Amino acid sequence: MAAISGLMRVMERAARKAGGRLRRDFGEIEHLQVSKKGPADFVSKADQHSERTLWDELRVARPGWGFLMEEGGEIPGEDGKPRFIIDPLDGTTNFLHGIPHFAISIAVQEPTLDGKGWGDVTAALVYQPITDESFWAEKAQGAWLQDRRLRVSARRHLDEALIATGIPFAGRGDINEWARIYAELGPRIAGIRRFGVASLDLAWVAAGRFDGYWESSLYPWDTAAGCLLVREAGGFVSDYKGRSQPICDETVLAGNDALHSKLHKLLAGALRNT
Repeated sequence: MAAISGLMRVMERAARKAGGRLRRDFGEIEHLQVSKKGPADFVSKADQHSERTLWDELRVARPGWGFLMEEGGEIPGEDGKPRFIIDPLDGTTNFLHGIPHFAISIAVQEPTLDGKGWGDVTAALVYQPITDESFWAEKAQGAWLQDRRLRVSARRHLDEALIATGIPFAGRGDINEWARIYAELGPRIAGIRRFGVASLDLAWVAAGRFDGYWESSLYPWDTAAGCLLVREAGGFVSDYKGRSQPICDETVLAGNDALHSKLHKLLAGALRNT
């Protein structure tokens, strides 16, 4: 097992503390105060409590670092220092409907050398409070589930592949684009799953539970940690055009080398034939 860095211990401690509160709130979801944040996109007291806990823990442990958070937005740090990218409750809709499938996602992104932008993601953690599973990775150190090394699936054939996705809903995403991709992929693969938690979809690709994943209209906090997990587990992550970026969020396609190539060819063909 790779040595766990001080940074990763800080991230896991923060996630477990926030996760404990989420488990308690999940047991009392009927009492949560919930307000609409947008079309079919909810914010609850649980999101806010989780984000506040993560913020409090991480800013004390790493003073001067920046933050990019789903609820709190961007909080600049000191020049030259990294930033945390946080989703305090990925899968809010699942949570509010009593579905025990949601996660906390934390990633660390380094500034570019010129200090004018953001570069590589170097640390990632996706924590699932209900199952107490901690998926983590650090650049060049591999991907892990607790103390077990992760590797992406070894399946090479589409007709054996189980692929995860997200489906456009309530005005978010392009349903026509998704339908074209589905029409191209669906008849060729073993199955498609839509669980509603992008960070866990990517973590499960890293763990070999899913063989691939595609989705669009996401945000950096949805995918920052998951992209590194897949790459450190030996997989490939790109956008729909096949470009590998530190964080693929507007469009993301993930899988092992063979399946990523095959999926990308089909996906590109679906989008080209419009």
